[in-house]
Order: sequence, then structure tokens, then C-alpha cells
Amino acid sequence: MATTDSNGSDHKQQLHVVMFPWLAFGYIIPFLQLSKFIAEKGHRVSFLSTTRNIQRLPPSHHLSPLITLVPLTLPPVPHLPQNAEATTDENSPDWIIYDFAPYWLPSVAAGLGISRAFFSIVNPWFLAFMGRSTEDLINGSDDRKTVEDFMVPPKWVPFPTKVCYHKHEANWILDSSSSLNSSGVSDLYRTGLIFQGSDCVFIRYCNEFEPQWLTLSEELFHLPVIPVGLMPPETTTNVGDEKDDDAWVTIKKWLDGQEKGRVVYVALGSEVMLTETELGELALGLEMSGLPFFWALRKPAGSTSVELPEGFEERTRNRGMVWKRWVPQLRILSHESVGGFLTHCGWGSIVEGLSFGQPLIMLPFLVDQGLNARALVEKQVGMEVPRNEEDGSFSKEWVAKSVRLVVVEDEGKMYKRNAMELSRIFGDKKLQKRYTDDFVQYLEKQRRVSSTG
Repeated sequence: MATTDSNGSDHKQQLHVVMFPWLAFGYIIPFLQLSKFIAEKGHRVSFLSTTRNIQRLPPSHHLSPLITLVPLTLPPVPHLPQNAEATTDENSPDWIIYDFAPYWLPSVAAGLGISRAFFSIVNPWFLAFMGRSTEDLINGSDDRKTVEDFMVPPKWVPFPTKVCYHKHEANWILDSSSSLNSSGVSDLYRTGLIFQGSDCVFIRYCNEFEPQWLTLSEELFHLPVIPVGLMPPETTTNVGDEKDDDAWVTIKKWLDGQEKGRVVYVALGSEVMLTETELGELALGLEMSGLPFFWALRKPAGSTSVELPEGFEERTRNRGMVWKRWVPQLRILSHESVGGFLTHCGWGSIVEGLSFGQPLIMLPFLVDQGLNARALVEKQVGMEVPRNEEDGSFSKEWVAKSVRLVVVEDEGKMYKRNAMELSRIFGDKKLQKRYTDDFVQYLEKQRRVSSTG
């Protein structure tokens, strides 16, 4: 609602924005970060997720009082466990911002006169790679039908690029994103309806880095594509409780004892689950490299332990640390002893690594990660661990060689120099703040007059 000062003049109207991310923390955290930007400008945010995900977020006292965490429960559905829950009702907001999954939502919001936007946490080359038009996505009329079709840049990309899938990745996009899932629709169909029903696309990106992809996305999908900035980490001090601070005391003591620029930081995100063979090759490759390493190793979902090669931790105890709990990633990446980041190439991890000028050792696994790796290889900020083209397997020898090349070999100096150069964009908080300011102004100016908050 609008407020007035003592002279009776109107102030800017407060917006009510609903945020509805997909149920994965790679989505939830950027949506929450975007919510904070909106709240900083005095607008109200309702952040929707499931009860357990809400409970996993930072304590509410770390959030703006303008952000309301709304736990959603799921109704009883076949093949889902008990304790399912029913959705809560929302008063009609000014905006609703969502990801690719709720393809039914734009038409519902349109009927209520609510402004609506797709927030893409992935970058524009992935959007452009999905298809040449909204209609192709919805109708499944993309003429790429073979693995080989996805192993070259799409023909609608008008500029030179090497961004494309490798064979083992192309199998995934051919089989998974175009096939029907348990809801009876494909991910491409979902995305097509999201594009068709949205007023605009907000994207975690900026014009200072490869802007031609933004222009292409607008041309393909006939929507305004508004970069909200790269959303670099605000601080190297992670929000946490005393246990987290205790963890950092232990980790920092170990890092402080290492030689400057020699430690390999290894983290493959929250969604990548390595097979036993992949885990073994990665571990033995780190051992074979001879370099100190800090490995943030998550146990697979449903498992009680992580099975590393026999004797690995004992053999590397004097120069490696395997950490199986939460890690303060930003603090680690900013530490002077770290000289390279072995990453799965999730866009958020890339942003964090390059914010601190860390060269990348790239080991992509899922969805957009392979395309991200190709794009960053083009920028020469690191190298991708070679894989078998047919099945995507990788060897300990190639892990060791890639790590050493980036961190200690002469060629690595180029990667470090280029990564540091990009940190002037990825880590420029003033530049990125201008993007978030412009994003909130867009929300204010483009809200539908007919909506009621």
C-alpha cells in the first residue's frame, strides 16, 4: 500500500512479491538472495517452499522482517510418503516469480491480474540451447533428434562458439528433457509454457560477460530478458550458528598451515552424487597429484557413509582434508592458500569461484554444467578434466594432470591471470548492486495496475 508523510505526499507503493522456487537448494538459495534484494528496497516478500526446506534455511532472525517464510505442504498423492500437506492460500500479490517447473502457474496468475516472471538461475546459453522458439518447446517440434545434433552449437546461434554438449551429456538431454516424467509432461514442455505465460525473464547474469547470449535469448523467446546481476557472495562470513563457526576455526587452522596458492579446493555441489567408481578415481587422482587439497565431500542421499578407496585418508592425512559436514565455502575460496577450485560447474559455484579469482578445474555432471564448462574453457579461466566421450568416465591420471596443470604448471599462470581478470566483473559488488537496484525498479514500474496487494 502507499504511505504518506506529514505533508500528505505519497511515497513509493510497497509491492508484495511471491517467490516460488523449485525444490532444490541450487534454486532455493538464489531465490532467497533475490528476496533479500527486494526486501532491502522496502517491499514485502512471501517466500514459498515445503516445510522441511523452510526449516533448513538460515534462522529467521538473519532475514529481513519484510520476508515471510511460507511453508507449503503437499496433499496426499499416490507414490508420495505420508505426512503430505495441502497448499496455503496467498492474497493476490503484485508479482509472482518462479522457476521452470510450475508450468500451470502463469495462467493462474494471469487470471488474477498478477505480474509474473520466470527467474532463471542458469545462464542464457542454456536457455538458447534448449530450443529456437517457445512453440518448438511446447510442441516438441525441435528438429534435433540425434545425439550428434546436440554435439554442435545450435544452428540458430549466429556467432561463433564452442558451447555444446559432449556425447555422454547429449544422451541426457535427448532422453531426459524431452521425455515425459511422472507428471505426464516433459521439462521442455514445462519451460515452453513458462516462457509463453510470463511477462518477462529475470536471469542471474550481467551484460559485462558475453552479452550476445542475452540478446539471443530475447530474440528466441520474444520476452524481455532482464539480468539481475551475477549475485556474487555478499561477504566471506557465512551465516551460521556456533557449530559452523567452530568448523571454520578448524578449517582455517589447517589452511593457514598450507603453502600460499597450492591448495586445491574440491566441491561438487549439493545435487551431484558420484558413483563408487567416480568417487574412487577422483580421490586417487587427488592423491596422485601430490598437492594439498580440501575436499568438501557430501554423502549420497540415503547413505550413512562415503566409501573412499581403502587407505586413502590415511595416506593423504598429512596434506589433505576430507570434510564431510557443512563447509563455509566463501571463506575457503577467499583464503590465500587456495590455488584452484575443482568444481561441478554449477553456475552459482562458478560465480563464487571467479568472484575470488580462483582458476577452475572443471568436472561437470548434470544439465547445464557441461555447457558452463565449455563456455569457461573458451574464456581460458581453467581446464576441463578429460572424459571418455562414449560413457563420460574419467581417470585418476587425468584428474591428477588437470589439477597440477591449473595449480602449479606454467600453463596454469594464464588461467590464474584470466580468472583474476574476470573477478573484476564477477566480484564487483558495486556493479552487481546496480543490477539488483535496476531489477527492483523494474518490479516497481512494470507491476500490473489491476493487481491488488
